Amino acid sequence: MEYLKQIVDYGIIGILVLLSIISVAIAIERIGYYRKVDVLKFSNVKELETDLTRGLHIIATIGANAPYIGLLGTVLGIMLTFYTIGQEGLVDSKKVMVGLALALKATAMGLLVAIPSIFLYNFLLRKVKEKLTFWEVKNGRKRV
Repeated sequence: MEYLKQIVDYGIIGILVLLSIISVAIAIERIGYYRKVDVLKFSNVKELETDLTRGLHIIATIGANAPYIGLLGTVLGIMLTFYTIGQEGLVDSKKVMVGLALALKATAMGLLVAIPSIFLYNFLLRKVKEKLTFWEVKNGRKRV
């Protein structure tokens, strides 16, 4: 059963770390793109909006789902802790507390991935709105 605990613990944490890397990588790419993009080269505001928002849905999805992935790790960790208690037939408070602490680590990691992802998404969305407003001012049009 110890191998299953390692798989759950490192598997969930590994997935969350990977999602965090993806979220930050997309955000860095988008920030760099926003700095160099010339919005006046676009003749259509919808084309500009599509270009500016490319990849933002991935950051939003990561931010929305990371807490649930962490919660899944917590639930599985607690289930394994209770299974271990049931198999051994005695309650060793040290083993219980260590098992629960390791399980809660997954929830903490989920939140550590979600909070920056949501921040980045909102930050980038604000930059998109700024670029779209600049395009509208320069072209004298309103978005439809």
